[in-house]
Amino acid sequence: MENYKCKSVGIVGAGIQGVCVGLQLIKKGVEVTIFDRNDPGSMTSYGNAGHFSPYAVLQLNRPDVLYDVPKMLFSSYGPLALKWNYIPKMIPWIFRYLKSCNKKSMMHTAKYMHQILNLSMDAYEEIFQEIDITNLVERNGIIYIWTKDNLKSRKLEIKVREELGIKQKLLTKDEVLDLEPNLNPVFHEGIFYEDAIHARDPQGITKKIFEQYIKRGGKFIKQNVKNLIQVDKDKVNIKTEQKEYKFEKGVIACGAFSKSLTDQLEEKIPLDTERGYHVHFQNMAHLIKRPVIFLDRGFGMTPMNQGLRAVGTVELGGLKNPPSKKRIDYVVRCAKELLPQLDKHQDEWLGFRPTLPDFLPVMGPSLKNKNIIYAFGHHHLGWTLGAITGKIISGIVAEENTNLDLIPYSSERFN
Repeated sequence: MENYKCKSVGIVGAGIQGVCVGLQLIKKGVEVTIFDRNDPGSMTSYGNAGHFSPYAVLQLNRPDVLYDVPKMLFSSYGPLALKWNYIPKMIPWIFRYLKSCNKKSMMHTAKYMHQILNLSMDAYEEIFQEIDITNLVERNGIIYIWTKDNLKSRKLEIKVREELGIKQKLLTKDEVLDLEPNLNPVFHEGIFYEDAIHARDPQGITKKIFEQYIKRGGKFIKQNVKNLIQVDKDKVNIKTEQKEYKFEKGVIACGAFSKSLTDQLEEKIPLDTERGYHVHFQNMAHLIKRPVIFLDRGFGMTPMNQGLRAVGTVELGGLKNPPSKKRIDYVVRCAKELLPQLDKHQDEWLGFRPTLPDFLPVMGPSLKNKNIIYAFGHHHLGWTLGAITGKIISGIVAEENTNLDLIPYSSERFN
């Protein structure tokens, strides 16, 4: 349908996904309005680890990880935690997760994560040409380190990435220390992604993209969206607490908060949330030159404009539970294990990563409402996948042809 021209789109969500979708649609000459009850980029964009991780093809639906889950859950010093009051709500998600924890599903996820991750950086570089990223992006690579504890898992990761042609460089402990001499040598070896880049201020980047979107004619309405419905084949109504707005198409891109809207559309998408934490150590960003991720601990550190950001852990506990002091203590303990010279921390933060049991995002039209398009469920790769999601979703809205296989991201897989 080369001559088709969508006239107006309403997007729910002003995080990195929504803002990138908005910018790409504006470039196609579509009238766009983004809705959010919060300021653009003030949610997960504010607090994430800031890594652009195009190499992160393997997710948690792996037989080798499954074997370690009980051990992790019952250890107070482990990368995975569960809010026990949330277990009844999580049971359907957990069943689907267990079903997808096998080699075939693992490789299916890796293949289709690689398809989009492989395009993710080119999509960002295109946006970076349009905005001022001075002091916002660092190009020093990213290091992962580990102990001797789970070497079988590490070998699996290296092998899968090798098969997919991902550039990686194995490092001995001494080679890691040559690059990052301040680290406490409590690890065994590591891997270096030399071409990787990271954000010195993820929220700052989201804001710049949003400013570009506004400059090109995009609109923003700071209101809480109650629902959106397709009333006709080319009419979608978005209803906020204040009023109703009419568009030709709608996009749901509000991360972990998308489920309340898809439930109203009678689509049972098993979206849940991984809760992640961060703290800052001010004036300590100079201690490392690039992000360092300690795989055994499910934790990492990133030098940022606000200081050294320590981020980590996966906590399963939904959107309503209060932050867990134990998880903050865990992140602080991990940071001080690697950098004993750290002192007091500031800015304790909890964010929500929207996660599906097969660890692939949902991108594509709603099953029953073809003019409502989904763009959520990017788990801890939401930051990396923002720009490419913008391109994919704007193409779907404009009904353009694509050479990408988008079927694996359809919500049909759950219904």
